[in-house]
Formats: sequence, C-alpha cells, structure tokens
Amino acid sequence: MLIRALDPTDGVAAMSAWRKTTDLRKLCSGPGRLCQALGVTRAHNGLALDRPPFELTRRPGRRPIASGLRIGITKGVDTPWRFGLAGSPFLSRSF
Repeated sequence: MLIRALDPTDGVAAMSAWRKTTDLRKLCSGPGRLCQALGVTRAHNGLALDRPPFELTRRPGRRPIASGLRIGITKGVDTPWRFGLAGSPFLSRSF
C-alpha cells in the first residue's frame, strides 16, 4: 500500500523541522513528503502498518474515505485503487 498523504495533527513541530517547512498543506502531501515528515526510510519497507513502529487509527467524526482512479499509470487505469479522506486539502491532487 502506498500512503500518499495525511492530515498532520500530532508531532507537527518535529515534522516541520524534518521537512524544513511550516506549511501544513505541503508538510505531508505526497509520498515523499509524507515519508520525510514521519522519518520513514527504506529500512521500514515491508513492515506492517498495524504494528510498531507504526500505528494506524481511525478518528471518530472524520470525513468518509473516498476512492478514485490512480494517477499517472498505464495499467489498471479504470480500477479505483486510490483512497483518501473526501475533500481533504492534504492530498497532492484531489479526487
């Protein structure tokens, strides 16, 4: 799974220091920025997202998950393999 963006809510000061930006919109939008903000490296490749050092939780009252078509691919272009929070300003490209 490729997580492309997140809405930074905790640890923003540390993420801003790692990314050298205070622009919340650009802090975690896109897989490269997201990994840099979270300190994720190639050493983390293949690790389960539901076990340490990672933790995924769904927060109550958040927008629903939306799905859409992938961007910039040639195979499976009609398959809705892109997911995100509906209306999130933190996606690099909206649905």
